[in-house]
Amino acid sequence: MEILVCVKRVPDTAENEFELNSEGNDLDRDDLVYSVNEWDNYAVEEAIQIVDKIGGNVTVVTVGDDESEEVLRREMAMGANQGVLLSDDAFEGSDGKGIASILKAGVEKKNYDLILTGAQADEGAGQVGGMLAAMLDIPYASLVNKIDIKDDKKIVVGREIEGGNQEMNEIELPCVLSIQTGINEPRYVGIRGIRKVAKVKIPVKSASDLGLDTASIGSGAKVKRVDYFVPDIGDGAEMLEGSTDEIIEKLIEKLKAKGGLS
Repeated sequence: MEILVCVKRVPDTAENEFELNSEGNDLDRDDLVYSVNEWDNYAVEEAIQIVDKIGGNVTVVTVGDDESEEVLRREMAMGANQGVLLSDDAFEGSDGKGIASILKAGVEKKNYDLILTGAQADEGAGQVGGMLAAMLDIPYASLVNKIDIKDDKKIVVGREIEGGNQEMNEIELPCVLSIQTGINEPRYVGIRGIRKVAKVKIPVKSASDLGLDTASIGSGAKVKRVDYFVPDIGDGAEMLEGSTDEIIEKLIEKLKAKGGLS
C-alpha cells in the first residue's frame, strides 16, 4: 500500500513563550523553536504500522521553506521511507485552500492508496484534509482513531464523535483520513535514526514542477488574517450548588434573566 502523510513544521508549545508581532496579525516568530505538528506524528506512526502489517511504502510531504526539511527527516528517522518538500516563494501566505491546492498537485504526481493528515495543526482550523479530499474527489473521514484494513479496496475506520462515542465507517480506497491523537503511541526517534537519514537527498518541488497556477495561492489567497489577539479575561465561572433539580432551576432562572430563555 502506498501511503502519503502530510506533515507540518509548527512552533513547539512546550518550548516557547508566545508574543504577538508588532502588526498584531500573527505571532512573533523570530526566536521560536519549531518541531513537527503533534497530530502528524500519530498519522506517520499509523502509516508505518499499516505498512509493517501489509507491506508498502510511506512518503511524508510538507509545504514550507528549506527549514521544513527537518520535520521530514525526523519522520523518516521514525520510519517513513522518503520525504518530499513542496517549496516556493509563491506559496508564502497561502490560506487553507491554497495549502490543499499545493498538496493536491503533489499527490497527483503519484498514485497513493491512502492519504493521512493530522486532525489539525498549529492554527487549529482542521480544514486542509477535508479540502484536499474534496479537490481530489475521494472519500474523507475526520477525527479517525481506528483503522482496519479489509483489503486493497476498502478500509474500516473509527471516528471519535461527541460524547466519547465511536462511529465506524467502511470507506473505499483511495481516501483521505485526518488522524486524531490517541490512535497509537508514536515511537521514539533515536540519534541513530536521525543520523541515518541526515544526508538523504530530499526532492524539492516548486510551483512550476507541480504545474500550479499561483493566482489562487500565496498572495492570491482569498482568506487573509487581519487580527490576532489574546482575548480579554472575563469574570470567572459561577458554580451552581445544590441537588440536580435545584441546579437546573437556578440555571433556568439565570438564563431567563440574561435573555437566553423567554
